[in-house]
Amino acid sequence: MLFTEAAKTGIAFILAATLLGGGFANPARAQGLEGLLNGALQYFALDNLSDTQEAAYGRRIHEQLVRQGKVRLSRDRRLVARVTNMGRRLARTSGRPQLPYRFFVVNDRSVNAFTTMGGYVYVNAGLAKGVRSDAELAGVMAHEIGHLVARHAINQMRQAAVTQGIAGALGQNDNLLVSLGVSLYQRGYSRDDEYEADALGVRNLARAGYPANGLPDFLRRLQGGGGSAEFLSTHPASANRVQRLEEIIRTEGLPMRRR
Repeated sequence: MLFTEAAKTGIAFILAATLLGGGFANPARAQGLEGLLNGALQYFALDNLSDTQEAAYGRRIHEQLVRQGKVRLSRDRRLVARVTNMGRRLARTSGRPQLPYRFFVVNDRSVNAFTTMGGYVYVNAGLAKGVRSDAELAGVMAHEIGHLVARHAINQMRQAAVTQGIAGALGQNDNLLVSLGVSLYQRGYSRDDEYEADALGVRNLARAGYPANGLPDFLRRLQGGGGSAEFLSTHPASANRVQRLEEIIRTEGLPMRRR
């Protein structure tokens, strides 16, 4: 459960008092109070998950993705070690270093990467093998970690729950929240989310000691037709993304690798 019973009681009292004060004390309308309360609880709960709670949900989503065959994990030990070591280095300098990150290589030839809540970062083998430098791979991973720092997956789940009208049901059944996370695992983020993850990522690259231009170099190559469109299908493409990144690098004096 996401809230203690004491917290639920307190919120219930406040919400009930508000509704009753507004003239909703008749039995017919009171029947909807519990559903409204549960929806409100879940809405706020997703905003206030502790790192431990978020990681627990992330683990359950990961287990479902693997069990359902949506994600097939690579057994290439050298590639997995490369991605894991790079991810841990970036995690230490990220905006949420306390999150228990987990890094995986997906046995998929397409060029793509994605995250789920709780610190779970996935890089397709096609991307990990197709980058031209460590800086490019680190740039992609720093971008994905940026989504986790900004809690974009949690925000996306909350919005989807409200849109689908299941926020109240989520408050009663944690399994629904996990199922929602599974259904959204490769859903693209908004352009604003991508811009934010880009900015967080490129700054983290510099803090971790990687050339900051690794990320814009990778994006420029894909947008120029130098790679699979899969990454761009789940990460909204915009020429402005590269321009914004280069502006950040230039104005903040972030270290670059010479081309």
